[in-house]
Amino acid sequence: MTTNPLLSPSTLPHGLPPFSEISDEQYVPAFERAFAEQREEVAAITADADEPTFDNTFIPLERSGQTLRHVAEVFFNKSSADSNDDISAIEEQVAPLLAEHEDAISLDPLLYERIRAVHEKLDDLGLDDESRYLVVRYFEEFTLAGAGLGDEDKERLKALNSELSTLTTRFEKNLLADTNDLAVHIDDESELAGLEPAAVSAAAEAARERGLDGYLLTLVLPTGHPYLARLTNRNVRERVMTASRARGIRGGDFDTRDLVLRITALRAERARLLGFVNHAAYVTAGQTAKTPDAVAGMLSRLAPAAAANATSEKSDLRESAGHDIESWDWALYSERVRAAKYDVDTAAMRPYFEAERVLRDGVFFAANRLYGIGFQERPDLTAYHPDVRVFEVFESDGSSLGLFLFDLYTRDSKRGGAWMNDLGQHTRLLGGGTVVVNNHNVPKPADGEPTLLTYDEVSTLFHEFGHALHGLFGATTYPKFAGTSVFRDFVEFPSQVNEMWMLWPEVLDNYARHHVTGERMPAELVERIHASEAFNQGFLTSEYLAAAMLDQAWHRIDADADVTSVEDFEAAALADAGLNDTAVPPRYSSTYFAHTFSGGYDAGYYSYIWSEVLDADTVEWFKENGGLSREAGERFRARLLGVGGSKDPLEAYRDFRGRDAVIEPLLRRRGLQ
Repeated sequence: MTTNPLLSPSTLPHGLPPFSEISDEQYVPAFERAFAEQREEVAAITADADEPTFDNTFIPLERSGQTLRHVAEVFFNKSSADSNDDISAIEEQVAPLLAEHEDAISLDPLLYERIRAVHEKLDDLGLDDESRYLVVRYFEEFTLAGAGLGDEDKERLKALNSELSTLTTRFEKNLLADTNDLAVHIDDESELAGLEPAAVSAAAEAARERGLDGYLLTLVLPTGHPYLARLTNRNVRERVMTASRARGIRGGDFDTRDLVLRITALRAERARLLGFVNHAAYVTAGQTAKTPDAVAGMLSRLAPAAAANATSEKSDLRESAGHDIESWDWALYSERVRAAKYDVDTAAMRPYFEAERVLRDGVFFAANRLYGIGFQERPDLTAYHPDVRVFEVFESDGSSLGLFLFDLYTRDSKRGGAWMNDLGQHTRLLGGGTVVVNNHNVPKPADGEPTLLTYDEVSTLFHEFGHALHGLFGATTYPKFAGTSVFRDFVEFPSQVNEMWMLWPEVLDNYARHHVTGERMPAELVERIHASEAFNQGFLTSEYLAAAMLDQAWHRIDADADVTSVEDFEAAALADAGLNDTAVPPRYSSTYFAHTFSGGYDAGYYSYIWSEVLDADTVEWFKENGGLSREAGERFRARLLGVGGSKDPLEAYRDFRGRDAVIEPLLRRRGLQ
């Protein structure tokens, strides 16, 4: 155990884990030691005979679990970004143990009594604002977690939490396996007509890596696939869409339908046990939305206009195609109609979106102009996979802020989608270093070929780096509030704001250069992009809202509900929402809805558009207050990004904006006035 690198402080910059020294068999012993260590730390708090105070209860509680935090960060980054059969087995083993450990702390009656006692005299303690908010958050979270339940109910709650942790882990494992298994194999290159050479090269490389001849179109996490906008062979498009929609419903080992039914039933039972009418009520009680009715009010306000816009859009596509529009047709013909109406061809933009330029001269450039930070690649530092690059991030005064790990390419060992992880967070209480990771799933071309990004992939790079900035800039005293540790329905806000810089003239002009000729993207093309911003928003808003309302429907069932068919439930939920057009499927169907059944967004997928209200309002503020300037950036950093979760997020927003957000900018953006 003394040689386990997971249990020793890292000597690398900012505490970067020594990945080259970590082997898979070291994770379980490290978890076991970390569990025992934190339980001993909590036991010392509850054994203190002195009257509970902030200093003898909350400070040691915040200091506890440092080893577990580190081990979990490293392991779950590995399991999501570079998994294997051994890691999957370890995750299934560890998940219920982690749930049991968390319950042992959050349901500890002695610890809860100390937290409650300090909370009761909060007004008399003279604490600073962050310390006061720490007490409030702990009391609310322990209460929501069931700390006030009787012993019998606590035992049932522990059993529910344990089983749920196992099932959600299995859902993710099954989905990854089925997604890999359903990749579409193409024999004849002519069937890939419409794809540019770099995409064809990536498909050939994907086939080669699996020992196959020909070409392989690997699936992405959402229902749609980027290649559907360019593949001219309708049969191939249908094969890709059919494969995507088939995930989790084919029977056999990878089927997820029983998991969906069991997970939602257990969540409903747990909600009742905790005093809530359903899981959605339980989740939103601890978010800015507060109630499912508030969520439903927003979603139902947007859905009719979005559906009507999608219907109108489909009529235009049908006229262009000369036949009825199916789900596998939408992306291709929407691009053709966009080109006809606005003379915009997003596929033709790919030569201007070479990945390295987008990263350095776009994403990094915008961050430098806003916040003064700089980036230096560190090839001497080893990450968890050879494709992952490490950058050191510096403040404007030259001091080191943290490390940024960039993992661009898709692989069979990585789950779908794009996301941000952290591998360490600096706080004033504990010190330490900050390490953040951005994961993407861009197809990797053959050696020597350029990595050309789609329009959406460029947007995703800016989006995920917004999360990274949130993690890098966190300047809090307590680990509980560090970086992105904010309410789930607020966490997407900073990342959505960062998307605005993608098309900001000064930024776009700096990175959008043709990868062969070096010429700038034509200014008139950019103008046409702006003119077409509301185009296809009926489809995009409808597919998102369908998933968000499906998530809410699954989690508004009560504990007595008898749901036996995933397909029937989903169809009824979409019909009730008025979003059941087969040509506009939900962004995620139930059987591959990783956000809600394994990704922590259960009853919370609404948070993207909930946060977008703040985002759209903030974009207008930037336009009114200097745009890409240090003054504007520093205000946003100091009053929002830097505070992490150390104050109520809507209070932080009011401090930044000078008022509450209004919804009108969002309605204009999405064409929903």
